[in-house]
Amino acid sequence: MLTHGLHYASAVFEGERAYGGTVFKLREHTQRLFDSARILDFEIPYTLQEIDDATQATLAKNGLVDGYLRPIAWRGSEMMGVSAQHNKINVAIAAWEWPSYFSPAERLKGIRLDWAKYRRPDPRTAPSLAKASGLYMICTISKHEAERRGYADALMLDWEGNVAEATGANVFFVKDGVIHTPLADRFLNGITRQTVIGLAKARGIEVVERRILPEELSTFSECWLCGTAAEVTPVSEIGEYRFTPGKISEMLMNDYTAATVPAAEKLAVNA
Repeated sequence: MLTHGLHYASAVFEGERAYGGTVFKLREHTQRLFDSARILDFEIPYTLQEIDDATQATLAKNGLVDGYLRPIAWRGSEMMGVSAQHNKINVAIAAWEWPSYFSPAERLKGIRLDWAKYRRPDPRTAPSLAKASGLYMICTISKHEAERRGYADALMLDWEGNVAEATGANVFFVKDGVIHTPLADRFLNGITRQTVIGLAKARGIEVVERRILPEELSTFSECWLCGTAAEVTPVSEIGEYRFTPGKISEMLMNDYTAATVPAAEKLAVNA
């Protein structure tokens, strides 16, 4: 109970999904875990390959083919104080069954988002480019409040009032056939976000990464969230603004699903 990671949030983690027995983009997730740890000023005492192998082994040991995985690294309990430079760095990996973050019925019709009270912090005040546990405190508060008000999630602004992200997923919009998404230099540039951008560009769809003001939401026709847990989930409402899940949202939902299939096929061939 005296672990430094619990008391001072000196912990970093990843959220990963396995499809057909293979963790999707495992190396990218493992690399980000190491990068996040370095931002928090500690080194993970294993190699990238050792963490990859342990993650895949955890999936197999739990008897899962499709599942969610959570690697986490944190400072231990050797020193209970703000300074903990010599504390042991611990690593654990968990795996469990976790269907889509949002219910199938919600995803088909588009989920409803509220506005979050808290804003994503200025990168000069917090390590906003790390997947650090402490950064999710305001996300939990915001999502709880949204759920109590009947919404599925909350949309957060950055410290300057621009659209940032949902509590655990990145956000995209469509206007006149062009995709617009907030520039990810003030919050986590999600691996699923990068995947969706790549899928859209492969379709020849223009993707613009830029600052987006809340009042611009009235000009967008489609909206969706994406993340490892959320996958690609259309949005029908953000506060006073309305959207209609359409062709581009559906196309990228299907393309993202298809992108996870090769991993399963590769496993079957190797077996």
